[in-house]
Amino acid sequence: MALLRCDFHSEALGHDTSMTVILPHRTPSQLGADGDPPVLYLLHGIADDDTGWLRRTSIERYVAPLGLAVVMPQAGRSFYADEAHGNRYWTFISEELPQLCRSFFRLSDRREDTFVAGLSMGGYGAVKWALRQPARFAAAASLSGALDVAHRRDHPTRPVDPAVWHTVWGDRHVPGSDDDTVALVRRAGAGTPPLYVACGTEDFLYEDSLRFVEAARGQGVPVTVEFSPGDHDWTYWDAKIQDVLAWLPLRTRPPAGP
Repeated sequence: MALLRCDFHSEALGHDTSMTVILPHRTPSQLGADGDPPVLYLLHGIADDDTGWLRRTSIERYVAPLGLAVVMPQAGRSFYADEAHGNRYWTFISEELPQLCRSFFRLSDRREDTFVAGLSMGGYGAVKWALRQPARFAAAASLSGALDVAHRRDHPTRPVDPAVWHTVWGDRHVPGSDDDTVALVRRAGAGTPPLYVACGTEDFLYEDSLRFVEAARGQGVPVTVEFSPGDHDWTYWDAKIQDVLAWLPLRTRPPAGP
């Protein structure tokens, strides 16, 4: 594996930013050894940055036998949105980042080789990205995701700093908009990629996941659900990202051991 911290200029943001990237070391036994590797966009939470997944989990070790590239971008506290009073993080993540990654690295651009996942704010971002651009992804996963921001904005059980809400959405009406993941899944079409939703039953965002899953099932969206004891912490996320990697529909996997 190769591990890179990549600093670069973003036209969408209008300033320099960074991402942490894991690239596979190609061997004949690895997935996709005869072509460009599949890629997982792995999104951080509100208290983290692009190094969070690498520092707090063993993600590099988990993906090593899969031949899977992992792109972990920096997104501040943006909720992966074009902020009302800030930067265009939705435009950066959804349009500029994939183009930059393919220009910097050899990565597959096939839908069946492209995945997105995240935790907390990043779980929300991953699901929102997959629902708004379903033709891009083969699968999307949320771990402890803030999957009902429209409800949470008005009924906070662990309040987000009001300055964050103001910066991200200002006076925008979030319910029913393209930033409302429950509304998005209720109008999802037949081409929606499979979703994976995991959340600890002791997590303050557990109710968000319940409401989202109910809406997804009501629409017939394929969703794998994993609700089990756990809290909003890295112990839970380190365990569950392994389940996500096992669930991803990678086209070919390394042969199982004896």
